[in-house]
This record gives sequence, C-alpha cells and structure tokens, in this order.
Amino acid sequence: MTDKPKASAAQRRSAARFSAIQALYQAELSQLSAGDIVREYSDFRLDGEGGRDLDITNEELIDPDRGFFADLVQGVASRMVDIDALIDGALEKGWKTNRLETVLRSIMRAGTYELMAREDVPMRVVITEYVDAAHSFFDENEPKLVNAVLDRIGKTLRPGEAGNA
Repeated sequence: MTDKPKASAAQRRSAARFSAIQALYQAELSQLSAGDIVREYSDFRLDGEGGRDLDITNEELIDPDRGFFADLVQGVASRMVDIDALIDGALEKGWKTNRLETVLRSIMRAGTYELMAREDVPMRVVITEYVDAAHSFFDENEPKLVNAVLDRIGKTLRPGEAGNA
C-alpha cells in the first residue's frame, strides 16, 4: 500500500463531496441513518486499501476531509425536507425531486445543503464542484440540469453572490 499524496484543502473537500454523494446514495437505498453511514465510511471506506477516494480531476488518491464529509451527509439528512423543497422549486414545472434518479438526487441534495449551510464555500465553487461530480456519473444532460438547478437555488439563497457565480 502506498501513502496518500499530500493534498490541498480544496482537493480534500472535493474528495469529501464525492464520498458524500456515494454515501447519500447508499443511505437512500439501504435506509441506514446518516450516523450509521458516516461511521461505516469512516471505519471502512475512507481508510485502507479499498477505501481511498479518487480526485475526479486527475485520479490521484486523496484523503477526504472527514469533518466536511460528515457535515454534508448528516446535514442533508437533517434538513432533507427543506432541501427537497428548494430543489422542487428549482426544477421545471411538473418535476419533483422524487422523480430524479438516485445519484442525481444525491448530487443535488448535497449541493443544495452546501449552498444553504456552508457560506464559507463560495456559490460558484459549490456549483462547479457538483457539476464536475455529475460529469463523473452522467453525460451531458444531467450535469446541465445540476448546473441549472443549483444556480437557481444559489440565486435564491445567496443573492449577493449571484453576480459573481
């Protein structure tokens, strides 16, 4: 086993976001609590041979920011009703969050939570990170949808940043 390279804080947060998307997907399918999922990832997936996360931009092994990961997973779980309402309001008429594919829903929920609760992260960074994550799972249409929905939500939640996004 090789040591993980020294990663920047931004790279560690990107890896945490990617892991959070996977954890939220797993939580929804397994019906496990957010706390159980965070513990499982911390104990078995974020460490060791099988648990290294990839930086989606260059595929180097990155050690995720565990605190940021836990905040994303637990934050989405604790504010799910509010998050889904924001996503529903940003989707095209007739679409609801529950109609979205599970991975896509996980991406949008994590991005929405970050826009709601992590004002330490600029809106443009949040949107870019989750659009990049969507490109890891999907082709053109889904990343465009993530961009449009998170942009609408960002403009609602952070109107002062909207001109800079």
